[in-house]
Formats: sequence, structure tokens, C-alpha cells
Amino acid sequence: MAHEYAHNLLVENFPAIRRSLRVAVVSETYPPEVNGVAVTLAKVVDGLRAANHAVQLIRLRQGGTDVACEDEVHPPYQEVLMRGFPIPRYPELRMGMPSKSALIRLWQLKRPDVVHIATEGPLGWSALRAAMYLKLPVSTDYRTNFQSYSKHYGVGFLHKPIMAYLKKFHNYAHCTMVPTEALRASLADAGFQKLKVVSRGVDTMGYDPAHRSEALRAQWGLAPDDLAVVCVGRLAHEKNLVMLLQAFEAIVARDPRARLVLVGDGPMRQELQARCPNAIFAGQLRGKSLAEHYASADLFLMPSLTETFGNVTTEAMASGLPVVAFNYAAAAELMVSSVNGSLVPTDDADGFVAAALALAAKPLQRKQMGIEARQTSLQLDWTCIVQKFEDVLQEVIDQARVTTA
Repeated sequence: MAHEYAHNLLVENFPAIRRSLRVAVVSETYPPEVNGVAVTLAKVVDGLRAANHAVQLIRLRQGGTDVACEDEVHPPYQEVLMRGFPIPRYPELRMGMPSKSALIRLWQLKRPDVVHIATEGPLGWSALRAAMYLKLPVSTDYRTNFQSYSKHYGVGFLHKPIMAYLKKFHNYAHCTMVPTEALRASLADAGFQKLKVVSRGVDTMGYDPAHRSEALRAQWGLAPDDLAVVCVGRLAHEKNLVMLLQAFEAIVARDPRARLVLVGDGPMRQELQARCPNAIFAGQLRGKSLAEHYASADLFLMPSLTETFGNVTTEAMASGLPVVAFNYAAAAELMVSSVNGSLVPTDDADGFVAAALALAAKPLQRKQMGIEARQTSLQLDWTCIVQKFEDVLQEVIDQARVTTA
């Protein structure tokens, strides 16, 4: 009896071995490009490979010297580079070319178990049509609010056709992954189907309060007790940076020694430099330098209302920073006001300024909130996120098998 019990205990405590999958991942953005989609997708690809899945990454060629990587060691890894062209007003990003025939040939030679499409541009559409032609299981990501961006670039009249295209695109797939429950509910109300919430993780070793650098703060012209306010992201109108400046101008009116640190680049840079000449413009940063800029600040302001998630929110929290943000995207999912940050209703601009002012004046509260923010971020381990991603891929494969049987 004891032997039988021990055997059952062992069986119950060891998870079932997952079958290795052949996963084709299609994206029009990937590192070294710096944006939330690229960074997140790279973590997912690395996680899939670490979990023993064979990955074929289909991405755009980034410059004339870009070379595809291949790794025949188990599990196999292959990159396929496709042609693209610069996106208007986003010259640092590229959009793919229609490639349906090329993808059909590729997947006929080496048929994947599932195709995951991360972007909805021409390459993504081609991948969707090729997968449908070959009757391959397909999952997609809804990662970028194109319909919101259109309002900031003078083409708001395109909102309805863009939403119609996105709905058509994603509803063709067997499943669409979204990063938050709020976004799932919003898209469901708009007619999107087969939605699954798969959150995003954060590298809590890469982003850590331990990376704080007094030498860097001295470069910013700050003494140890002076206030550094940081914002990380593209310097563009869709990021609501006018709201950021209003909040910081209120802070510096009370505390003239406070400094604003902007990490990122974009079309608003000259406008922002003219309005806030004393700000630190660090440009685009990666790796250790980016982590040091987060950790060396004292307060993170997140004014954007166009994110589907907002990786910078979780990176700031992992770096031990209190965050002031609108009750939206990742902040709405992860933050509790007065505990690990300050949440403001999305229609309350004055409230955003007031919340920033309040935390700017309370160093002890900022420190405690930063500790709590760090603790919250530790729950966003990438291993768990990738495991959820794997689960959804397997569900997509099983569903496709049933519908084609």
C-alpha cells in the first residue's frame, strides 16, 4: 500500500512532458529594433527555444549587413529574412512586402505545427493567407493600437477601416492573444473573436534597483537627494508627452532642482527640447545603460493612453520606481493606488499632474511604493508567461485538428 501511494505521489508531482513543436513565428519587427513588440517577441522566441521547441523566425531584413541566424543543434532554430520598406513617420521601423507565394513554398518544404503572427502588416497578412491555404493552425497577437495612432497623425478618418481590417485579420485566426483583460473585453465588444489573455513578462534581473548609479545621477547634475523624473519611450505625439511636460513643469515650479530624463527618440524631440531645454535627452538605450537610467531615477511618469500593454511600466516597477499612470493597460492590471504607484482616471489630466506633484514631494512614500512595485514585478516571470503561450499554441493545434477532422 505504501509503495502504491509513493508511486501515485511521484506521478502526480511530475508534470506531463510537453511535446516539442515546430513553431513558425512571423513579425515585421524584431531586435535590435527597440519597441515593446520586438522586445516581448524576442523573449517569447528565446523561451520557446529553451522549452525545446523548434522555431522558424520569419522577420524583415534590417539593413544590408543583416544576416540570418541558423542553429542545427536541437532544438533547431532558423531565421528567414524578408524584404521591407520604412513606415511613414516611423523611419526606424519597417513594413513587410506581400510574400504569400514565398511563404507557401517555404512551409510546403518544412511544414510547421503552428504559425504565430505577431504583426498585422503586409507580411503578417501574407503569412495568414499562406497558412490558411495550407490549412495550418494560426495564432495571432494584438499588440499595437494602430487605430489610436491614426488619430495622432491626422488620419483619424481611417479609424473605422483600420478596425475593420484588424477584426477581419484576427478573426481568421484560431486564436488572438492579448496582454490584458481590459483589452480582451474591449475587443470582444468590437466583434473580435477567440481572444486569450497572455500577459507580458519583465526581466527582473536585467531591471533591478541594484543598477542605481550615483555617477550617472551626477552626470545629470543631481545631488543624492535631488529628484530625477524619468519617462521611457518613443518621443511622439501618440505617447501623450504634452501631459508629461505639464506634470513636470508643475514639479519644477516647486522644486527647481528636479530634472526630467527622457529615454528614447522620435519626431517630437526638437519640440520637447525647445519646451524643456534643461531636460536630459538620453536617446535610445538598451541593456545595462537602459537599466541604469531606470534605477537611477526616483519617479516614473507614464502619460500614454495608446499602449496595448506598456512594457516600460513593468520595467520601471522592476527597477523599484513608483509609477504615476492612467488607469489603463499594464498599469490598470498591476498597480494599486497608494500601494505600488498612483493610478489616475483616464479622463483626469489634472489628476495626473496632482498625483505627480504629490509623489514628487514625498520621498519616503516614493521609496515604499518602489519596494512594493518591485515585489509586484517579481510575479511576472518570463518562464510562466512563455508556458502560458505554449498552452495557447497547443490549444490552437488541437482546435484546428478538430475543425479539419
